[in-house]
Amino acid sequence: MKPIVALVGRPNVGKSTLFNRLVGERLAIVDETPGTTRDRLFGDAEWTGHEFTIVDTGGIDPAHGGRTPLSVGSVDFIEDIRRQAQAAIQEADAILFINDGETGVTEPDREVAEILRRMQKKEPNGMFMPPIFLVVNKCESKERRDQAAEFYELGLGDPFAISAIHGTNTGDLLDALVASFPERTEEEEDDNIKIAIVGKPNAGKSSLLNRLVGEERVIVSPIAGTTRDSIDTQIEFQGIPVTLIDTAGIRRRGKIEKGVEEYSVIRSLKSIERADVSLLMIDATTGITAQDAHIAGYIKDEWKSCVVLVNKWDAVEKDGTTMDAYTEKILNDLNFMSYVPILYISAKTGQRVDQVLPMALRVQEERLARLTTSTINEIIHNAQDAHPHPSHAGRLVKMFYGTQVRSDPPTFMIYVNDPKLIHFTYLRYLENQIRKEYGFLGTPIRIVTKGRRE
Repeated sequence: MKPIVALVGRPNVGKSTLFNRLVGERLAIVDETPGTTRDRLFGDAEWTGHEFTIVDTGGIDPAHGGRTPLSVGSVDFIEDIRRQAQAAIQEADAILFINDGETGVTEPDREVAEILRRMQKKEPNGMFMPPIFLVVNKCESKERRDQAAEFYELGLGDPFAISAIHGTNTGDLLDALVASFPERTEEEEDDNIKIAIVGKPNAGKSSLLNRLVGEERVIVSPIAGTTRDSIDTQIEFQGIPVTLIDTAGIRRRGKIEKGVEEYSVIRSLKSIERADVSLLMIDATTGITAQDAHIAGYIKDEWKSCVVLVNKWDAVEKDGTTMDAYTEKILNDLNFMSYVPILYISAKTGQRVDQVLPMALRVQEERLARLTTSTINEIIHNAQDAHPHPSHAGRLVKMFYGTQVRSDPPTFMIYVNDPKLIHFTYLRYLENQIRKEYGFLGTPIRIVTKGRRE
């Protein structure tokens, strides 16, 4: 698994700017208004051959429910910081504590530093402690870089004086960051089908897990999990070995505090990376949320298969159109995953829970499916005859032949005269034609074009 690095700090210190710098894209919204980043963002980064995932915490948004923003020294604001810091220490592999070199050390900075130090001391012996890097941003000038020495008073080691917007000294920070990552160890080979249960807190993940392992025909044995604070559950379902990957910390639900919910993304990232199929749980009583869509996006980015489970369906008042309306809403919000199956369940009552594992195994089976080269070429040629690719600058696209180069996920290589001529909408069209031949239910399809001379 890739290490996870969390950006922590008060609003308007440049966390989103640094996030964009590290991932190389403008994925986060950057604005001078404190608290602009409402939703957590995550992205993959790489430095000197080390890949890792950056999580932009969105800071601690001082605005609550549209009310007047709280002052940065308020009790509620500090409490939000404490919860964010606690979740970061529990879930991330490294923490970048971002400060503002323009304003210098502020009282909220001292509060955050004290929270981080105090929480590290509370951790029991033997627990993995993520290293904390003290970052002083907005140090564009030499004078401001020299002034960054005042941040030594926070007691978190040497400050890294950087400019996220210009990239100044970010290389030194990244060198130290990747050097702190634990060495990769050879993991014991596990040929089981891995199914991750992911979603927001209180969506019913624990209840579903308990239902699944309590089903008849299921043999259960606990095995050590890779994810910190988590136990994988190894089962045998209808003769098929399965590993259920439980989101980290889920068994300590009583200790989850309001406000830590945002960090469920970090927990989900770890589970999704290890899985073949993810069960994305949505709370029917609240409907699909932006955070659900974030988690679904990561499933897609990792090229993992997915089944959407709408839980607590028993608690929803229904008429003859309710399920259709829910399905339409979910497929609209997850329009990048229109291929996913949706099950309406109740982990509490057991409604349709007996369909969950069979559906996940069916999705996994289709994930591993392979089409013959002759079938693929027939699909391509029929698609081209029915809807030729538009010409580009007077040049015509010629598709010579295609083949499936791998499964898990299904990946198709199509040889063309010039890959630069292929528009992404035409690749989507080809994907739809492939799905008409073989559905690949719940599974993303990757199509790669390669140039070839006639």
